[in-house]
Amino acid sequence: MNEKERVQIIDLIGRKLELLTAEILELEELTKPIPLDASIGRISRMDAINNKTINEASLRDKKKVFQRLERALERSGSKDFGICQKCGKEIPFGRLEYMPHTTRCVNCVG
Repeated sequence: MNEKERVQIIDLIGRKLELLTAEILELEELTKPIPLDASIGRISRMDAINNKTINEASLRDKKKVFQRLERALERSGSKDFGICQKCGKEIPFGRLEYMPHTTRCVNCVG
């Protein structure tokens, strides 16, 4: 990976972290407990509970990706950034663009 590509990936990680921060804040709001006396309009309490459960799962997933992106940002200054941790070959730039938190090439994922 050349320096220009490294800068592009670091910039991409920063933008993804900002986006995820906003999404996490929104999901945290949506996953607050539903008070028993809350008027929830047309949506039944069971639907509201179901939606809350779905939002909680999404929140967990987004937090995991956020942590992986933070670790990728920490690794970005390392000479091993963009190198597969399993086989030692360079991870293609396109894969890093799509998944900047990845630590393995396509051949070593499975």
